Amino acid sequence: MTPEALATLHAAAMSDPRPWSAAEFAALLARPGAVLVGTPDGLALLQVAAGEAEVLTIAVAPGARRRGLGGRLLSQALERAAAMGAGVAFLEVAEGNRAARALYARAGFAEVGRRRGYYAGGDALVLRKELAGG
Repeated sequence: MTPEALATLHAAAMSDPRPWSAAEFAALLARPGAVLVGTPDGLALLQVAAGEAEVLTIAVAPGARRRGLGGRLLSQALERAAAMGAGVAFLEVAEGNRAARALYARAGFAEVGRRRGYYAGGDALVLRKELAGG
């Protein structure tokens, strides 16, 4: 997927006031340790460094939701991260984002912290998951 296609998908999927630009996606993908799993309807982008993976974003087009795509993308991206040596994965999720929190709980993530005021609308929960093979 091109950075432009990723930016278009991200904008359609997110309610953020400022979705990520094609230039931001290009810069993230150029980093060592970038992991992208994408389809025309969804994407999962992670960063692997020093034995850890950080889930940067997951986006699923509104018309493709509630079909398990987000979970499949996340699972594939985490498998790639583990193959690259990551033994643990972290992410931040808005406390009020129930759909994302349910996705991460099904994937085995557990809350390990809180970032107060991280998002304009409130706190972020810090989630962690041990990865097999990392």
